[in-house]
Amino acid sequence: MDNLQAIMPMLIVTLAAAATMLAESFRLKDERMPLGGLGLIGLVGAAAASILLWNRNTTSFGVVQSDNFALFINFVLVAVGILTILLSSQVIDREELPAGEYYSLVLFSIAGMMLMAAATDLLLIFLALEVMSLAVYVLTGIRRTDAAGTEAAFKYFLLGAFSSAFFLYGVAFTYAIVHSTRLEAVALAVAGRSDVSGPLTWLAVGLLLVGFAFKVSAVPFHMWTPDAYEGAPTVVTGFMSTGVKAAAFAAFVRVFLSSFEPLRGEWVTVLSWIAVATMVVGTVVGVAQSNVKRMLAYSSIAHAGYLLVGIIAGNASGKSAILFYLLAYALTNVGAFGVTALLATRERPRGDLADFAGLWHSRPVMAALMTIFLLSLGGFPPTAGFVAKWYVFGAAVQEQLYGLAIIGVLTSVVSVFYYLRIVVLMYMTDSRAEYEPPRLTATGLATLGVAAATVFYLGVLPARVIELATRSIDTIF
Repeated sequence: MDNLQAIMPMLIVTLAAAATMLAESFRLKDERMPLGGLGLIGLVGAAAASILLWNRNTTSFGVVQSDNFALFINFVLVAVGILTILLSSQVIDREELPAGEYYSLVLFSIAGMMLMAAATDLLLIFLALEVMSLAVYVLTGIRRTDAAGTEAAFKYFLLGAFSSAFFLYGVAFTYAIVHSTRLEAVALAVAGRSDVSGPLTWLAVGLLLVGFAFKVSAVPFHMWTPDAYEGAPTVVTGFMSTGVKAAAFAAFVRVFLSSFEPLRGEWVTVLSWIAVATMVVGTVVGVAQSNVKRMLAYSSIAHAGYLLVGIIAGNASGKSAILFYLLAYALTNVGAFGVTALLATRERPRGDLADFAGLWHSRPVMAALMTIFLLSLGGFPPTAGFVAKWYVFGAAVQEQLYGLAIIGVLTSVVSVFYYLRIVVLMYMTDSRAEYEPPRLTATGLATLGVAAATVFYLGVLPARVIELATRSIDTIF
């Protein structure tokens, strides 16, 4: 039972996924069954288990560490999962998606994300990465009759398999150096042996860095992101743009700011150049996009660069800022993609910027919600996005990384252009007369309203969550 405690949150989510699949198999053809409710029960149960495990720092079989850091990521993933499920019912009905398969894949991927954040063994991180990735690949192409979705899933799968090979080779080289894949053993070996630093070590660190960079959509390993985001159902795009990023950055932090911290001089310069390229490319290319999902895809790439700045800073402020940023970004991006998904129809998937023209006149509430999420992505006060960027860039300034901080601020200013471009279209442009906005559900509106209210709360009163993030990340150092 002691070994089961640490894995209880992800075990509950896995059981909910299995129950959803089983319920789908017994569902009659035209019978409506609240399959999403089973997923919500599992996620709420995982959140309750995480609360009970708080400050207990339990370990499962020596390779899963349920410390406060992993539990904080659990709360982020639970929030993403709940928002995704609540926003999905309208999309599932409209797109005629297999509900049981859809919800079970979402839950299985969340279980993999939780395991990835809590794993303290490189091999287990790899296995968790694959559990998460395989489910997301299928979700990307779940619209089987849609050629664009199938193409996006295939590209994502091929490039994902390629990056997984890099990561696994990094694990193999790490084992060759220290004769263990456990992060604690790696940290002790790297810190205590002068003969560890060498070409083989640089190769191992470089390969692991490539694997993580692909999952967080860092340049130049971002090629899959625009196509996958555009081809997937919009709610799925919001889910994978936040959940995958949260899990990948959690493992990134645990590996590089803990185990490979003594080799900081070897990898921080490379990571700095990657962060600069990620911020610049994500911002500049995003300006040229006319498709909302591709624009938000490049926005996601730019935000990955901002998060990398926190890792490069490596101080207490930067570490806690990463957790706060992941929470703020998750709520904001799921909300933005949620608005886009709920406003779509089968005939008009709401993919072009012009489709948002005059939204204020036809759907003023949705226009207001979208404005809040876009302003948060752009870093306007008093939203969570502003506070998140403030803490990340502040951490860089504390470490005298003025170049990174300046580039981050400048790219944030440039990104405001393509966020405000949608706002201008919604409020200052006439709507398309031939477009009839779809009927919105109360559940969808309420879900987006809660997300927007939380974005404002984190922007006005962030101190409590920042303090919680600081205490959480201290448990792995």
